[in-house]
Parts: sequence; structure tokens; C-alpha cells
Amino acid sequence: MADPDVQQQRSLEKDPSDWVTGDEPATGAQDSYLHTLARQAGEEVPDDLTKAEASEKIDELREELGK
Repeated sequence: MADPDVQQQRSLEKDPSDWVTGDEPATGAQDSYLHTLARQAGEEVPDDLTKAEASEKIDELREELGK
């Protein structure tokens, strides 16, 4: 079972699909971190993700890698 503090934090986070700027290109920091995680997971990710897509993929890879 997840830590209650972590669960509360996740419930307070806004869904990336609801972000006002979610359709903008991923930030440099997102892109760098995403590619680092993808490399660790042995996956490839496209270079043209939006902020929302990058955030969702980062969450997916972090869960996959146990981070």
C-alpha cells in the first residue's frame, strides 16, 4: 500500500490533460529527464512530445523503474 502522504499529494496534482499549457512542447528539463528514464528502461521516446504527454510518460517510466 502506498504512503498516505504520497496518495494525498497525487490527489492534489492536476491531471496533465487538464493543464492550460499541456499542448505546448515539453520543457528542456522534461525532455532530458524523460530520455534518461527511457534509456534506463531500454525504451525509445519521440522527441516531439507535449508537456502533458511528457509528464504522463515520465510517470509511466518512473513507475516501471520503481522510482
